[in-house]
Amino acid sequence: MKNFFIQTNPFVVPTEDGKLIEEHFGKASDGGANISIAHMMAPPQWSEPHQKPEFDEYTYIIKGRKQFIIDGEMIVLEAGQSIKISKGARVQYSNPFDEPCEYIAICMPAFTIEGANRESE
Repeated sequence: MKNFFIQTNPFVVPTEDGKLIEEHFGKASDGGANISIAHMMAPPQWSEPHQKPEFDEYTYIIKGRKQFIIDGEMIVLEAGQSIKISKGARVQYSNPFDEPCEYIAICMPAFTIEGANRESE
């Protein structure tokens, strides 16, 4: 048995809002519950509802900009910047800009839609 695994077939999460989510490791891709690592592409003018996740989320911006509203405070990250958002924070993710935003998201424990606790709009 090898002590490594190279992911060549990430799970592409079906979306209806134009966002690309490629989960390389996590519940949907390999069944792992401790961590999820996903490559994301948020299209221009994209947003999702507020949520209070049951996981810490780390985001690293590769290209473009991404807006976060965390417990009422607005933050915009640009390429090369990163952030850790602690579980239980009320957060809204969006890309209100005119260019796509490419980023990596890491969640600990692994992301689940139920654990995101998204608010209905």
